[in-house]
Amino acid sequence: MQVREMMTENPACCSPDTSLQDVAKLMSGCDCGEIPVIDEQRRPVGVVTDRDIACRCVAKGKDPSQTTAREVMSEPVVTVTSEDTVESCCQRMEENQIRRVPVVDEAGACCGMVAQADLVRRVDEHETAEVVRNVSQPTKEASRAGCC
Repeated sequence: MQVREMMTENPACCSPDTSLQDVAKLMSGCDCGEIPVIDEQRRPVGVVTDRDIACRCVAKGKDPSQTTAREVMSEPVVTVTSEDTVESCCQRMEENQIRRVPVVDEAGACCGMVAQADLVRRVDEHETAEVVRNVSQPTKEASRAGCC
């Protein structure tokens, strides 16, 4: 199976200058926990997760309406292509310990998103369990988002 067969197409995206308040509204409205940050050609330059907002903005006393995606986004962004196999997508998620990954087309533009929930719905239970287990391994850092 290829990534294009299980990805969520046309995910909500934001620009580097989007306020975190607006990013959080996108997350709420789209029921998601990660928003790709894209440039003018829709190429991902980073991602903002709900954890990035909590740890890099709110926990530090910053105002989400005055803080931009650029200030808290996780980078460099890890991506997969729509033509990649699901197995290679799972491997990238495991290697980078990420729960979601933007999908790019042949021009590098963001065209989709794969989350652990997509794996649960489309991939066999054993492979899904392996991804969840490996992504959830503790790291030496308290948080990849730099809080706590």
